[in-house]
Amino acid sequence: MAGPHTLGTDGLIPVVTQETGSGRVLTVAWINREALQQTAATGEAHYWSRSRKKLWHKGEESGHVQKVKAVRLDCDADVLLFEVEQVGGIACHTGRHSCFFQELRNGNWVEVDPVLKDPKAIYGKQDGKQAD
Repeated sequence: MAGPHTLGTDGLIPVVTQETGSGRVLTVAWINREALQQTAATGEAHYWSRSRKKLWHKGEESGHVQKVKAVRLDCDADVLLFEVEQVGGIACHTGRHSCFFQELRNGNWVEVDPVLKDPKAIYGKQDGKQAD
């Protein structure tokens, strides 16, 4: 598989994940060649978890998979863009539609998007912290 041509020294590049149709940015994550190959093979988003140091299939625990409609490479060949259909409408481990739910208003960060589902109900864990 050709590209991406510029991987970081750690073999990773960022990938921006955008919702098909609305154009809303859902997540920014990291990807390596293996994750890109899995994404291409399955049609569903796979990423590299830097915190867990392993490949992960988005939605593997929550069921909120991302069906990849297009993969684009930027002009410098060092950032990818996934255009996806977000299954279940939840992309963020906090139970929100997007990971970008905070907005800077008058010098303060304000949560502007609602929690659609309690993370404890999604993951069955007390802290809800899951990079899924």
